[in-house]
Amino acid sequence: MTRYGDSMYVAKELLKQLLSKKFTNLFPSRHLPSSVTRFINDVKSGKAKINPVVKVPDNFRGKIEYDKNKCIGCRLCIKVCPSFALEFKEKERKIKYWVTRCTFCGQCIDVCPRNALRFTDKFLLATDEAED
Repeated sequence: MTRYGDSMYVAKELLKQLLSKKFTNLFPSRHLPSSVTRFINDVKSGKAKINPVVKVPDNFRGKIEYDKNKCIGCRLCIKVCPSFALEFKEKERKIKYWVTRCTFCGQCIDVCPRNALRFTDKFLLATDEAED
């Protein structure tokens, strides 16, 4: 097929998708689907039950928490991090933690002489906060 034919195909497909009915709800949804509202009403009336939150096991390797007040700026954590998830901010004299790069190996926590880094029980890492 020629380049002209490819672009015509793409344009045709684009128009088809723009004019077709959407199959997903916009997020966040303005209106909950009837199955969800029915479930919520069943929970309120006692017909259905929500499963309890699963307890996080001891020694769970969740999101790492950094305590700036304990940090002495030795940068040992940065040296041992295999995924380059830690960065030293010279201006603020603190560690920047990139959770998306972290492999949760715990080497930074083990090497920190002041225990400025620790694992938390947080495992739901998605957020709408830019700083997180």
